[in-house]
Amino acid sequence: MSFKRLTPSDFLVSADSVTAPCWTNNVYDLTTFYTSSTQAASSQGNYVLAVYQTASTDTSAAIQFYIGYGNAAGSGSTPYDTSIVQYSPSSTIYGQWRNLIIEDENTNFVFGNVTQSQFHVLSVERANYKQSLFPGSLNLTITSGSNTIKLTDDSNMVSAVPYINGTRVYQLISGSNGTAYTGLQGNGYTTDSGSYGWFVPDMGAILVNSIALEQPTVNGGIAMTTLNDGASVTNGANNVALYNLIKLGVSFELNSQENVTSDYVYVRPQNAEFNYTTNPSFISGSTGEVTYSTSINNPQVYITTVGLYNDANELLAVAKLSRPLVKDFTKEALIRVKLDF
Repeated sequence: MSFKRLTPSDFLVSADSVTAPCWTNNVYDLTTFYTSSTQAASSQGNYVLAVYQTASTDTSAAIQFYIGYGNAAGSGSTPYDTSIVQYSPSSTIYGQWRNLIIEDENTNFVFGNVTQSQFHVLSVERANYKQSLFPGSLNLTITSGSNTIKLTDDSNMVSAVPYINGTRVYQLISGSNGTAYTGLQGNGYTTDSGSYGWFVPDMGAILVNSIALEQPTVNGGIAMTTLNDGASVTNGANNVALYNLIKLGVSFELNSQENVTSDYVYVRPQNAEFNYTTNPSFISGSTGEVTYSTSINNPQVYITTVGLYNDANELLAVAKLSRPLVKDFTKEALIRVKLDF
């Protein structure tokens, strides 16, 4: 075994972006949607509705995303205490996402250019994506009767990435693959209700502007019914309202994204280096001489492994070559070691 000290020029750090489908079994377009009556009837069902790619009783069933409904005034779900109607599962959902994204409990959401106090949220199951969702890959189709809207983010229409408190936040618009359809205001917004919501890739969430979907089709909506009459609304009813539209739309396309950082280490055996082996079989045990005379003036060895050590002579990483690399005084080599983390 021979050693060589590496220099700063032997190191290079690189970052690559890797994308993959979000849904189970590497499916990009989710076309079937199921819920679990057990989950919906549980305490969790008061807040979110879990959506599966197949019947929840199947062995292959896995949660793909959750649907929740948030309302600043607590409407749209049953209050925890009927004497304090502003506190309910819907107000909890609203406050949760306001704290996560806006980080200001006194500020409401502004979808496009219109402030709204309610929304539906689609939260992708964390195990289904890597680092974040991939802007421009979102294509969500929602259908009500004979009317259909296709929603995407506006990532391909902005010159600079929009941030809120260090979190990327794109507007949800009518269009596909990150670009708006022509019509309405030309930017994919509704006529009077602003954008269709927010796309928050770093949190794996899509906030859907409920008011926008409630609008008639002439204004860019789909006439969705949102129940907001206080204590008479059953918990989870508004989650089901959006779920039904997504199920009829039969298409939810989404990719995930991950930035993989790689360290490249360049090992350069020059012509005068690493030409002799330290294998004891090359030395005669009785005389201590080189067993083969050709190994004295014309040695030839094979490089099979590169080990990376620190200054304390501790082995940190091992790279195996795909095939032995012949080395003698007439040859030099460049071995690139890639470390992903």
